[in-house]
Amino acid sequence: MQTTVPTRYWHSLKDNRIQCDLCPRACQLKNNQRGLCFVRANQNNQIVLTTYGRSSGFCIDPIEKKPLNHFLPGTAILSFGTAGCNLTCKFCQNWDISKSRELDKLAKPVSPEQLAETAQKLNCQSVAYTYNDPIIFHEYAIDVAQACRQRNIKSVAVTAGYICDEPRVEFFNYMDAANIDLKAFTEKFYHKLTGGHLQPVLDTLIYLKQETKVWFELTTLIIPEENDSETELEEMTQWIVENLGTEVPIHFTAFHPSWKMLDKPSTPVQSLITARNIALKNGMRYVYTGNVHDEIGGSTYCHQCRQKLIGRDWYVLSDWNLTPAGKCNQCGAICSGIFEAQTGTWGAKRQVVNI
Repeated sequence: MQTTVPTRYWHSLKDNRIQCDLCPRACQLKNNQRGLCFVRANQNNQIVLTTYGRSSGFCIDPIEKKPLNHFLPGTAILSFGTAGCNLTCKFCQNWDISKSRELDKLAKPVSPEQLAETAQKLNCQSVAYTYNDPIIFHEYAIDVAQACRQRNIKSVAVTAGYICDEPRVEFFNYMDAANIDLKAFTEKFYHKLTGGHLQPVLDTLIYLKQETKVWFELTTLIIPEENDSETELEEMTQWIVENLGTEVPIHFTAFHPSWKMLDKPSTPVQSLITARNIALKNGMRYVYTGNVHDEIGGSTYCHQCRQKLIGRDWYVLSDWNLTPAGKCNQCGAICSGIFEAQTGTWGAKRQVVNI
């Protein structure tokens, strides 16, 4: 199978370089030079994707691990990624994949049709484009999503949302759900710790809310002394309510020392609880804590009567008090999300898959 394919989002410059227009980095490349993501390159005066159809591995996960708590709860999702990334997060939790510069890490060539067929055979209702950011394997992700749609399998993008306007429209046209990593709410954080900028991410969020039917949830990794101040959390959650509404779920997850931030301590549970309380105070209806054992912070509650709608302990579901129409069975209030009549039963299992 061909692993290098031409792309569309680029334009030529006057000095014999080509600018990649996929993401706001706008890498300007000489012939045979790679972009910061490492997987998009100038070859023969065009930008190509060099990792089409090659994955760093496949695994069946609970969909709550993406994390998505309001999209087909309890179901199994087939997860895969490639290598490389268009951000340089010093705290990357998947650095061995996203920071990989070794093409032999991509040991598993799989066509979009093979991937969709495998998901169907394994009774996965959706496929997750994850581990590294699917934005950078834009063409492969879209082809996989098209193959999945032919089999009625949903597509879930786990992404930082760092993408330009035109490719953003095409990419999310093929996604059914997404988890957007809103890493912080200051330009200083984005510039210092990710090598990117905040505004393009906010633009993606507003686009998803106003222009698409994609179900999306947010994740913020709380890093001690970097993005955990009450002031920043107040500003972030107020912006979310004002621009995205009260119904978008957010996951505040715990940082653990990794990659180039080994000097930072793990996030105290209380910091996540504080973030959750601030978000709830500012009107967000569905606020979760992650990467810690916190059944209260992991469960879904009715925004009107506060009944526990979906009980969660890590990735294991317990209580289920939603009607088939997705309403609280006590007061009738609608719980926002994409639900089936009954919860899935996959649980917390993680199953490696060979294709």
